[in-house]
Amino acid sequence: MKRKAAPRPLETSTDAGDYRTGSNAPTDNNRSLERALGAKIRDTRREQDLSVLDLASAANISAGMLSKIENGQISPSLSTLQSIANALAVPLSLLFAASEERRDCSFVRAKQGVVIERRGTKVGHVYQLLGHINSEDLVVEPYFITLKEEADAHTGFQHAGTEFIYMLTGEVIYRHGDKSYRLRPGDSMLFDSGALHGPEVLVKRPMTYLSIIVYPRRAR
Repeated sequence: MKRKAAPRPLETSTDAGDYRTGSNAPTDNNRSLERALGAKIRDTRREQDLSVLDLASAANISAGMLSKIENGQISPSLSTLQSIANALAVPLSLLFAASEERRDCSFVRAKQGVVIERRGTKVGHVYQLLGHINSEDLVVEPYFITLKEEADAHTGFQHAGTEFIYMLTGEVIYRHGDKSYRLRPGDSMLFDSGALHGPEVLVKRPMTYLSIIVYPRRAR
């Protein structure tokens, strides 16, 4: 009779690459230094009213190379950056200071969200803004929403972007476009907020839910 093989121990790894969230979002470190340097060089050049050709000639590099540097497409050598800094009459450290990454973080203590006046507030809908991220491209608005006892149904909300709702307390039939969904605590919705939407039937009041709205800044 054959002996059963001992179970293999679970493999573990301390590789930093193994510690990830479940998100499929791409990493944000690809050429971030090059982009920051390029943007600073471009802004400084424009402040001095210099053309790409003017600066390239003064720095003794080709206009094509300078254009690629400004667009973050290549990694310039230190000697090239020094030549550009000399041509701009600025210290090299000024260019590198721009590459220091800024990562905003918003912290709001319990019950200290900013109450926002929106269309729904006139019918018993209370919006508390829970944070703010300063991004050039994207606006993220997280709200803690309360529908009071006197709240009315309102399905006329419509705005750019995407919205996520997570039901906390109470019960509501929430309409999106031509469909309706019954939400109880723990239920969630993710939808295109360009379609008409909002609470259609307030089944159990008062109710609270988390709403996160994401949209491009240009659509604001």
